[in-house]
Amino acid sequence: MSSSTIFSYALCITVLLIANVRPSTERSEENKIRKIPPFLKTCSRSDPYLNACVKEAVEKLRPHLVKGIPEFGIPPCEPLVIPEIVINQGKGPVTVQSRYTNIHVTGASQFVIKSIKVEPTKDRVRLKLWLPFLHMISDYDLDGKILMMPIVGSGMSEGNYTDIEANVLMEGERFDRKGSTYFNVKDFFVHFNIGHASVRLDDLFNGDKELGDAMNSFLNQNWETIVDEMKPVLEDRLSDMFKIFSNNIYHKYPLDLLLPP
Repeated sequence: MSSSTIFSYALCITVLLIANVRPSTERSEENKIRKIPPFLKTCSRSDPYLNACVKEAVEKLRPHLVKGIPEFGIPPCEPLVIPEIVINQGKGPVTVQSRYTNIHVTGASQFVIKSIKVEPTKDRVRLKLWLPFLHMISDYDLDGKILMMPIVGSGMSEGNYTDIEANVLMEGERFDRKGSTYFNVKDFFVHFNIGHASVRLDDLFNGDKELGDAMNSFLNQNWETIVDEMKPVLEDRLSDMFKIFSNNIYHKYPLDLLLPP
């Protein structure tokens, strides 16, 4: 559950940061130059105030998050729809196999950039984010044990998450292709903390209301322990996903287009 909400949050921010370091023009697949939208502020890697420029660019783009920006592959963020998230946790007090589908998340566009540090000479970006809340509904299917308590169910899930902090570190390297320099993400790290969480899983234990209510109460009483146990696998999964996602964009455009001199 937590991975889908944090995923939505990081997805919007990551794509925004990539989109906002584009130059004033770009070449289409037909090799024709076209102007980027006027709402997209561009930043140069030689700007002594690059960090402030990127932060300002993201803020300028924020209103466009609700409907999304198709020309840059940015999906609508209110709600953000995620087709599927699969989480398999096989060690420790929490051992579950779970699948979440038809995920709808609201609140992702309300992020606050606490700090950002873009280091072009080191091919590195550091980002600290805060989000007041995320609300998620989805279909779920899970089976396993949580703190030694068996849990099984399939139905609708709802979660509310507040006071979310995320630290993102992206490290890369440059490579040459057809006479141009491109950027490749070597490592992508995501670490997050949630201030509070409450969840509701319908149709647990084949619809047994008494057992289901007891399990939901147990989950909400022990949410911190559960999140702590699942955080390493969630963070690893998020890091892997965003490394692939980022390279899908970075490998398409020369570095001088993404972050001009």
